[in-house]
Amino acid sequence: MDRDGLADFLRRRREGLVPADVGLPPGTRRRTAGLRRDEVAALAGMSTDYYVRLEQRRGSHPSVSILGSLARALRLSDDERDHLFYLAGQVPPVRHSTSPHVSPGLLHVLDRLTDAPAFVVSDIGDLLVENQLSKLTMGERAGLPGRQRNFPWNWFTDPSVRLRFPADERPVHSRTHVADLRATAARRRGDADIESLIADLLEASPEFAELWAEHEVAVRRADSKRIVHPEVGVIDLLCETLVSTLGDHTLVVLYPRPGTDARDKLDLLRVIGTQTLAAT
Repeated sequence: MDRDGLADFLRRRREGLVPADVGLPPGTRRRTAGLRRDEVAALAGMSTDYYVRLEQRRGSHPSVSILGSLARALRLSDDERDHLFYLAGQVPPVRHSTSPHVSPGLLHVLDRLTDAPAFVVSDIGDLLVENQLSKLTMGERAGLPGRQRNFPWNWFTDPSVRLRFPADERPVHSRTHVADLRATAARRRGDADIESLIADLLEASPEFAELWAEHEVAVRRADSKRIVHPEVGVIDLLCETLVSTLGDHTLVVLYPRPGTDARDKLDLLRVIGTQTLAAT
C-alpha cells in the first residue's frame, strides 16, 4: 500500500470536483477547493474520520468495497479507478460485466435526474446506485449487502418485494426477470457471478425453476411499471434505459405515463423526502 501516493491522489481528485459535479448544492462560505472531506465520505457511504485518516496517510488498508465506493464518489474514470486500487495494494476489478464500477458518464446523468426515479443496474440485476426519488418510490436497496440488492433474487425469494406491484402484473414481471437473466447467462456463460446466481435461484425458488425450464429469452429494454406505493397509491410509470458502452450497466429512468396522476404523486414523494431529510 502506497500511503503517500494514495493520500495525494484522493486529495487531488477531491479538490478537482465541485458540488455540482456530484449532484450537491453549491452551499455558501466554502473554505476549501473542491469537495469537503465529509462530502466525499457521505457520497462513499463511509465515516468522515476514516476518510480523513486516508488523506492523512494513517488509515488502515481499505477494502475492495471501500475503494469501489470511493471511485464512484470521486467520479473516477476506469484508468483512475485502477490506479486507486493499485495505490491501495489491491487488484482492480476486471473491466467487464462483473465490475461494480459505474462509469462517470452514467453517474453524471443520474445526478441530474432529480424529478424522476432512476437507478443503475448491472446485467445480472444488481442495483448499484439510485437517486433519492428511486429510494422514495421503490424502497432503498443499493446500499444493502450481497444478494439483497439483486432484483431477480429479491423478486423470487422475498414476498414483500412483490407488494410494490399490482397482483395481476406479477406473473409478467416474473417472466421478464427470467428471460432477461437467460439472455445474460448465454452471453456470459461460465462467469462465476451469473452461474452462482442461477444455481441459487434454482434451489431457492420452484417458480424460478419452472420458468427457467421454459427457456424464454428477451433482453429487458423499454418497459412500463405500475408501482404500488404505501403512501400515494399506484404510480403509473414508463421506463427508458441507457446502456453503458460495454453493455454491462444500464441506467433505468422511470417517468410519468401521460394522462395519469403519476407526475403529481412523484412530486408529492419529493416533498415527503425533503421533509424527512429536514427532520433528521
